[in-house]
Amino acid sequence: MRLGLAVVWAWAGLAKISDPETAAQAVRAYRILPESLVKPFGYGLPFLELAVALLLVVGLGTRIAAFVSGVLLLVYIAGIASVWARGIAIDCGCFGGGGAVAASKTEYLQEILRDTGFLLLTAWLLWRPASKLSLDRWLAAD
Repeated sequence: MRLGLAVVWAWAGLAKISDPETAAQAVRAYRILPESLVKPFGYGLPFLELAVALLLVVGLGTRIAAFVSGVLLLVYIAGIASVWARGIAIDCGCFGGGGAVAASKTEYLQEILRDTGFLLLTAWLLWRPASKLSLDRWLAAD
């Protein structure tokens, strides 16, 4: 569970970090944040996603990383649901890209279901954070 979720966050972060302007454009497309926060969020989220991925890979602070992961996923699900409800046609920008698309190209239900699945992995890690080959388990050993 831990490594699977780490791959998701690493993939998402790496896809966005190399093109922060496009990441900011993806944030802007949701039309939720004021313009003054678009760049800080667009530029900062990939670093947060990569930090969560790194913590999950090594198994350090797993419960904290899972909590942050859960918060991010809930925010992402709410954002996707919001644009869907408002009739805004965008690509979610979850794994790079983002911005306006034709209404026929939206995949909101699939994106929400995907993120809900990732949220279930997060819930598992909140419940059972320590696993074999994790720094959490090694540091807790007597």
